Amino acid sequence: MTVDSKQHHVVLAITGASGAAYSLRLLRALLDSDRHVHLAISPLGSRLLAEELAMYTVDATRLAGAAGDRLLIYDFDDLGSRLASGTFLTNGMVICPCSSNTLASVASGLADNCITRAAAVHLKERRRLILVHREMPVSRIDLENMLKVDAAGGIICPACPGFYNRPESVGDLVDFVAGKVLDLLGVEHSLIRRWQPMDDANRPAS
Repeated sequence: MTVDSKQHHVVLAITGASGAAYSLRLLRALLDSDRHVHLAISPLGSRLLAEELAMYTVDATRLAGAAGDRLLIYDFDDLGSRLASGTFLTNGMVICPCSSNTLASVASGLADNCITRAAAVHLKERRRLILVHREMPVSRIDLENMLKVDAAGGIICPACPGFYNRPESVGDLVDFVAGKVLDLLGVEHSLIRRWQPMDDANRPAS
């Protein structure tokens, strides 16, 4: 793989915080943008998919359909995979949703599974690492861990959908969060309508 081709590879991790719909929407948007997605799911992430999406088995064909050849799924306990090496070039990594437990592990520099090791690699290689934290309220411990990740170069992107676009469905709210993550990765998309002040929105087209 050449240096240029890293732009087409994104690591996506799913952990056990509520918000499976965010991860699935993000996954499909990345595949729609011709990215290769390297997916790792924690045991509680698998439980999350089952409980929230009735997805009891995970395979590339079911998740990606015709784009299954661009989706690679990794074993959670495999510390010998390419995700564990800084020589594997990517455009970034997203943990979505990110539990407080995973946040704490990343903030502490733990690398005892495929997800936390990949996160540690992205931090040490100064690549984009985005944590979509989705637990509320947050304790002081969570806040301090967020500061640690931020200081190390990571991005904390809480799953906080906006309402200024007047969402009409849960899907609209999911798209808003997924769209913000895609923006942070530099991936073009049409999931959200860009903000326009009222004066601009009501002004007749010239």
